[in-house]
Amino acid sequence: MTTAQQNFTLTADPLSLDRIRSILTRLEDTIIFSLIERAQFAHNPKIYRRGEFEELQSTGFKGSWLDWFLKETESFHAKARRYTSPDEYPFTDPSELPAPLLKGPGIPAILYPNNINANASILSFYTRAIIPRITRQATLSLAAAKRAKGITGDDEYEDDGNYGSAAVIDVEVLQAISKRVHYGKFVSESKFRDDPAAFIPHILNPNRAALDALITKPEVERKLLQRLRKKADLYALNFAPDGEPIDDATTRKIDVDGVVELYEHYIIPLTKEVEVDYLLMRLEGLSKVEIDALASSKKA
Repeated sequence: MTTAQQNFTLTADPLSLDRIRSILTRLEDTIIFSLIERAQFAHNPKIYRRGEFEELQSTGFKGSWLDWFLKETESFHAKARRYTSPDEYPFTDPSELPAPLLKGPGIPAILYPNNINANASILSFYTRAIIPRITRQATLSLAAAKRAKGITGDDEYEDDGNYGSAAVIDVEVLQAISKRVHYGKFVSESKFRDDPAAFIPHILNPNRAALDALITKPEVERKLLQRLRKKADLYALNFAPDGEPIDDATTRKIDVDGVVELYEHYIIPLTKEVEVDYLLMRLEGLSKVEIDALASSKKA
């Protein structure tokens, strides 16, 4: 478990926007470094397709190699109480995971009860769009090496056989992206508590566009993407023995544009979808009296 952590039992205000931004900034590093690690292996599409491994089918498992890897990893993490934390969400159906071995540490209720889990979308996009792009260089290098050995045609591409190594890193990337996306709930809860009256009319008469406008800060997003590109540019560099950076695009560890586009066109929009979905559930189960009380308060 390498993603950024927050100690909810000691944190004075887990809904502080400054604290939330700090977590999200640290997750940028985790995601970039994990993508760099994954980029050293070829695409290996076999591990993302169901029914490719007889060894799994013989055990009765019907999913892909990555599905199996996720389930096995998350089963252990579930026993260690990972998914009792409000910022952790499994890719495996929770009904298929074991109960925690220990009692909870007494984390206070932070988020409003909800059942929002965007992991199915994250997994699909990751395997279909992100992986082919970030592994392109490794896949082409593999093809060249195979051609040198007389292997040509379909057999020269994509598969380097590193199924375990690739899946280990896939799990790390997926968990980090999942945490980043679902932290949108913390953002929504923080902004809702700061000014409930601004949100309540658009929740009672569901208006996704209005809610999206309330949570969207274009300048913040612009600075985020600028920071992300600078980080990815730096982390993608190789260094000479004397410590000097080798600023050569052909030796970069990862496609920097691909990392930025991942955030700009997927992670940020999906996070905002989660934020709006959360807000639309924020008043469920509350009486009119309770809602009116919220609407009349500036700080809930």
